[in-house]
Amino acid sequence: MKLKALIGALILGVALPFAAAALEPSEVLSDPALEARAREVGKQLRCVVCQNQSIDDSNAELAGDMRLLVRERIQAGDSNSEVLAYMVDRYGDYVLLNPPFKASTVVLWVGPPAIGILGLLWVVSFYRRRAGDAGGDDVGQTSQAATLSDEERRRLNALLKDDNE
Repeated sequence: MKLKALIGALILGVALPFAAAALEPSEVLSDPALEARAREVGKQLRCVVCQNQSIDDSNAELAGDMRLLVRERIQAGDSNSEVLAYMVDRYGDYVLLNPPFKASTVVLWVGPPAIGILGLLWVVSFYRRRAGDAGGDDVGQTSQAATLSDEERRRLNALLKDDNE
C-alpha cells in the first residue's frame, strides 16, 4: 500500500506543474470577480501562435500579451461580449476557439469533415481497386473456367500434368 501511495505522489509531483495554467502571477487582477471574468473570456480565445490552446493555457509570449489586453479591457469596464468583439476586430474570427458559422469561417467548419470524407472515399476506392486486381471472388473464377474451349482445357490439363511430375 505504501508503494502505491509513493507512486501516486511521484506522478502527482511530476504532472502537477504541467497542469498549471500559463497565467503569470503578475497578470492576475486584484478583484476576484474581474479575474473570474478575465479567465472566462480567456478560455474562449485561441492563442494565435499555439492554435489549439486557449490564451489561458498557452505559454507563448503573444498569449501573455493577449491575456493582459483582455484584463485591460475588463478593467476599463467592457463586458465579456465587448472584450470578445474587440479581440475579433483585432485578430479576426480565428481568435475564437468556437468561431461563428458564416461565409468567412465556412472553411473552419466544413473543411475537416470534408477532408475526412474524402480520405474515407480514397481508402474505400483503394481497397476496391486492390480487390479487383487480385482476381475477384470464387464465383468470378468459376464463370471464367466454364468459358474455356475444349482445346484450352486440354492444354490446361497438359500444363497441370507437367507441373505435377
